[in-house]
Amino acid sequence: MKLRNALAATTAVAALAFSGAAAAETYRIGITQNNVGVDSYQTTYEQAFIESAEADPDVEAVVLDAGGDVARQIAQIQDLVQQQVDAIIIWPTQGKAVVPAVRAAHNAGIPVVITNSNIAEEGFEFIKSFSGPDNITQGSRAAEIMCDKFKEMGIENEAQIVQISGQPGYTTAIERAKGFEDRLPEVCPEVTLLETQPGDWNREKSQRVMETFLTKYDDIDGVYAGDDNMGVGALNAAKAAGREGIIFVGATNFAVGYEAMGRGEYWGSIYQSPVDDAKNALATAKAILTGEEVPFLNYFDTPKITQDNMDEFTKPVF
Repeated sequence: MKLRNALAATTAVAALAFSGAAAAETYRIGITQNNVGVDSYQTTYEQAFIESAEADPDVEAVVLDAGGDVARQIAQIQDLVQQQVDAIIIWPTQGKAVVPAVRAAHNAGIPVVITNSNIAEEGFEFIKSFSGPDNITQGSRAAEIMCDKFKEMGIENEAQIVQISGQPGYTTAIERAKGFEDRLPEVCPEVTLLETQPGDWNREKSQRVMETFLTKYDDIDGVYAGDDNMGVGALNAAKAAGREGIIFVGATNFAVGYEAMGRGEYWGSIYQSPVDDAKNALATAKAILTGEEVPFLNYFDTPKITQDNMDEFTKPVF
C-alpha cells in the first residue's frame, strides 16, 4: 500500500537521522479501521493517527481501512498477523464478528488494542486494552442533557421523544443507546421513548428516518441521535417539515452540530475529539510494547456540551 510505504520511508529516514547513536527499537504497529470514508470523524482520526506515527521515530505504522466490510477487516487482521507486526490496533466493523480474528492474533503472540468501539465481551480475554470513549457514559450524559432541558421547559412529565441510533451490531451504537435508555428513566421517568430506528451514522439516511417519524407522530418533543451527523440530518427533516420546538441532543460533537448549536437550532451533545482518540490508541499500543502498565479500559473524557457552555469548547475540526 502506498500509505504503508510512505510511513515506512518516513521511519527509515528517521532511523538514518539517528544512525551512530543508540537508536530505540522500532515497533511496527498495524491498524485496521472501520470505514474512513463514512464520516469526517473517521477521516480526521486517520489523519491524526498518521501524523502521530510519522512524528514518532520509534514507530512504523501499517494503516489499513476495512471500508465497513467485516470480511475485509478479518482478512486485514490475518494479513497483519502474517506480517508479524509488533502490535495490532483494531477499530471494529462489527464487535462480535471480529473476535475469532482477534483470538488468532492473540494466539500468535501479538498484542491487540481495540480503538473507539469495543469488541464483544467474549473477546476481552484476547486483547490488552480498549482505547477510546466510554460510550455508555456518553449515552447517559446525553439523557441528562435532554432531561435537564425538559425540566427547564416544564415538560418533563409529558415529553415524547424518538431515537436515531447508529449502525446495527456496532458496539458504539449499542452502548450509546443503552446508556441513554438506562439513564433517561432514572432522571425523567415520565418521558416516553416512542421509537428507535438506525441511521447508520449517515446524515441522509437519518433525515429520511426523521421524515418517517414526523409523519407517524404528531407530537415529538425531543430527538436523541447517536452522533451529531445523524442529529443534524434529523434537524434538517424537522426544519423542512416546519416542525419547531423539538430538542435535539446528539453525541460526538461534529462541526455541523456545533454550528447548529450556535444558531440555536440544536441543544446539546457530547464533546469527543478524533485527534485525542487516535493519539490515545497509538500511545496505548506503544506503552504496551514498552512494558508499561495501561488500564484495560483506557478511556479519555468526553464532557457535556450545550448551547449554555459551548463557548468553553473549540469548534470541532471534523
